[in-house]
Amino acid sequence: MSFSRARLLLSSATRGLTASSCSCLLSRSAQHHPRFYPSAMAARPLSSLATSESGTQPGAPLCAANISIDKTPMPKEKLQPTKLVFGHTFTDHMVQIPWNDTDGWLPPMILPYQNLSLDPATCVFHYAFECFEGMKAYKDSNGKIRLFRPDKNMDRMSKTAARICLPTFDHDELIKIIGELVKLDSDWIPSERGYSLYLRPTLIGTQASLGVGPPKSALLYVIMSPVGPYYPTGFKAVRLEATDYAIRAWPKGVGDRKLGANYAPGILPQRMAASRGFQQNLWLFGDEGYVTEVGTMNAFFVFQLPNGKFELVTAPLDGTILEGVTRDSILALARERFDEDKWIISERKFTIQEVADHARAGTLVEAFGSGTAAVVSPIKEISWRDKPIYVPLQPGKETGRVAEQMAQWIAEIQYGEVEHPWSVLLN
Repeated sequence: MSFSRARLLLSSATRGLTASSCSCLLSRSAQHHPRFYPSAMAARPLSSLATSESGTQPGAPLCAANISIDKTPMPKEKLQPTKLVFGHTFTDHMVQIPWNDTDGWLPPMILPYQNLSLDPATCVFHYAFECFEGMKAYKDSNGKIRLFRPDKNMDRMSKTAARICLPTFDHDELIKIIGELVKLDSDWIPSERGYSLYLRPTLIGTQASLGVGPPKSALLYVIMSPVGPYYPTGFKAVRLEATDYAIRAWPKGVGDRKLGANYAPGILPQRMAASRGFQQNLWLFGDEGYVTEVGTMNAFFVFQLPNGKFELVTAPLDGTILEGVTRDSILALARERFDEDKWIISERKFTIQEVADHARAGTLVEAFGSGTAAVVSPIKEISWRDKPIYVPLQPGKETGRVAEQMAQWIAEIQYGEVEHPWSVLLN
């Protein structure tokens, strides 16, 4: 299918119903703090493809108690927080944990940050045996260090590893190991609100062989990077190109797994969209034009329904979209804090045509992406079939009300301003 080369004129006007009309419906109380409902928050079980954590794979299990620490003799100079660029600066230390199919997991090591030495025939280079996670550590107002829902990241990483025949691991043990690394480099976490330490656990196949098969050796490593606010001067709503000339993921594929191989193919369509003035792609699937994700984020829309209720909707976990931790957090908070008499929280299939119909009727209220880096990313326009779909924003702001509220609620938990089981103290 060919794509349009027409450029669209950017309009700052919004039309129809604005997000302000639902402001009083967002929550029972702006000061309400949630109770924890395990049934609503529980992580989904490992898929049938995943190796059981109880130990069906050979060799020793991952064990944090065996960790060794080799501190760097030459600590790096730290940048001023305001000069940080996402993913460009790294802390003094890293974790390395080798694995092989005879001995299992070898003792974890915290080492000075360093290059890896790999044979040119290493299978990760040729057949993409690689998966990773993105998570953050935060420093609260008392100087204590917190992780946000690390169990969700570990669950997703283990399922992703199993999908490509890499070794799985005990989730709690890896959290402990990551915790030791974060505590060692805790002075790299900026204390200012909005700053954090981005953590990148990565697992690669390291067998040096051109044969295609399950790797007989692997390396799990963790690096960390201090990062600043995604929007240092406030929200900046984005323009999207609804993309059906390229497919990000498909049913029964691996779109729900955090594989590096899922990301590189999306760069060319993103560059093509950027050449036409759009910041990102809104990924569509099938002849029906189902909305799946936005860029590398999950996508949320708010509609007003004929019965007067509002619907917060996102695509379902059908194997096509990533099981986002921020996505899950937004859904859980909405189901607990929004007025259930006035809101419907939906995980269902919906199409770009439905979005356009709501915009035409004045019942498209808001849209945003969600992910670890930005938490939420407001959307102000979507180009579809050479025509713009304008998404309302709050007057004088670059965000809708739901996205703004979710960013606030999640940050309060991340920085320990509200006590919550999602926030895990390290010290």
